[in-house]
Amino acid sequence: MQSRKKRAVDIIHVLRKATKGMTEPAVTQITREYGKNPFLVLISCLLSLRTKDTVSLPASHRLFSIAQSPQIMLRIPIKQLEKIIYPVAFYRKRSEQLHTVCKDLIERFDGKVPSSEEDLLSIKGVGRKTMNLVRGEGFGIPAICVDTHVHRISNRLGLVITKKPEETEIALQKLLPKEYWIDYNRLLVMWGQNICVPISPFCSRCAIADLCPRVGVKKSR
Repeated sequence: MQSRKKRAVDIIHVLRKATKGMTEPAVTQITREYGKNPFLVLISCLLSLRTKDTVSLPASHRLFSIAQSPQIMLRIPIKQLEKIIYPVAFYRKRSEQLHTVCKDLIERFDGKVPSSEEDLLSIKGVGRKTMNLVRGEGFGIPAICVDTHVHRISNRLGLVITKKPEETEIALQKLLPKEYWIDYNRLLVMWGQNICVPISPFCSRCAIADLCPRVGVKKSR
């Protein structure tokens, strides 16, 4: 079997072609429409937590049609924010969080989203997944965002042997050349939503089936 690094790069190249025509992740669609705006990427990421893209993306569009800066977003009353982002998961708490984040950005970072890992993680509600998406999609800084799809599929492919997303991030950083870091999340999210689903993946029509040892897959279609 070829080296894991070469296999990982080959997988990325195949998926770049195989995912054409698939619906891109919400944050990618946001950057395509509004450009690389770290603030909009951050807010869209927060709205997407525990919420499907089909819900969070329209909510982001509704919100961004009114406010695209922390200063303007703070002027929107909480109750109005709740109506704008509904039915995002925990929309009441999420509305309060948006105000808290906007205040924090204004008070500590002059109204701008910071680019460093330490500063981003110091913002309430921002974890490693969101931090890496903001750095990658918002700033173009090489970062590997590990969500449920990236963690699951990377292990299925045998590229990593990990139990936690944090471990997967570290392992992938060592495995993948930096030029592929940003793209990796987008590709695996689309593949995980359409082909390499959690239960009974569609291995019979998988473009990378010959590169996959199917680790842990007990049943497939």
